[in-house]
Amino acid sequence: MSGKKGVHLYSFFYAINRFMPKEALYTYLKQFVSNQRLKLLDEKIEYRTRYITLVVENIYQSHNASAILRTADCFGVQDVYVVEKNNRFSANEEIALGAQHWLTVKTYPSYEGNTTDAINELKQKGYRIVATALHPKSQPLEIFDFSKGKTAFMLGTELTGLSDEALSLADEFVVIPMRGFTQSLNVSVAAGIILHYSTQQIINSDIPWQLSEEEKLDLKIQWLKNTIRQSDLIVERFLSQYNASQPDNS
Repeated sequence: MSGKKGVHLYSFFYAINRFMPKEALYTYLKQFVSNQRLKLLDEKIEYRTRYITLVVENIYQSHNASAILRTADCFGVQDVYVVEKNNRFSANEEIALGAQHWLTVKTYPSYEGNTTDAINELKQKGYRIVATALHPKSQPLEIFDFSKGKTAFMLGTELTGLSDEALSLADEFVVIPMRGFTQSLNVSVAAGIILHYSTQQIINSDIPWQLSEEEKLDLKIQWLKNTIRQSDLIVERFLSQYNASQPDNS
């Protein structure tokens, strides 16, 4: 997924942050979409969050990968971190329904220590790493305290769950209480339950869960690029025009 449009735009935003005001690009791109589409983007951005994020490790079934992305988009969880082991994370377009175009997905391809790298990045960003697993220290999701800080929920592969590497690095553990004979949920179903409950909790609280104004602008630019045909060429043309309009200080 890392090569697909709308997935990794870190280098793109680095460039526009360094060489041009983002507001100018946003204003330029708006002319290529309808007012109705702009209104929709403005509405959806208000419910986007990075207070909750999702980490999925070694998911191997395409329909589960797709359903997880679709679920994250439905509940406004913007970032999904994908850790590949012996399985490549591959979304089915018919199931995902284009959800990946509205998300920020960061993929850690298979290499030794990739789970550790993903978790370290999240910890550096201030996230609590919460493993969903049957563990002696697990607490029911219903009593989890979201007010303690940003949370990254980790979900593991369909058969064996999270790796020992992931479990050893987790700060906390949660479990979805089950009362049937089968004490295991499909991984995409578990993601749906966790994200629905989590987003409801933070939205109905005093927690500052929404994106910053700068994050909103970055994301709306990303969404516009994913909406407009041949957007890369349009952005190139704009950059060329913008640079040509700047005074020559040489």
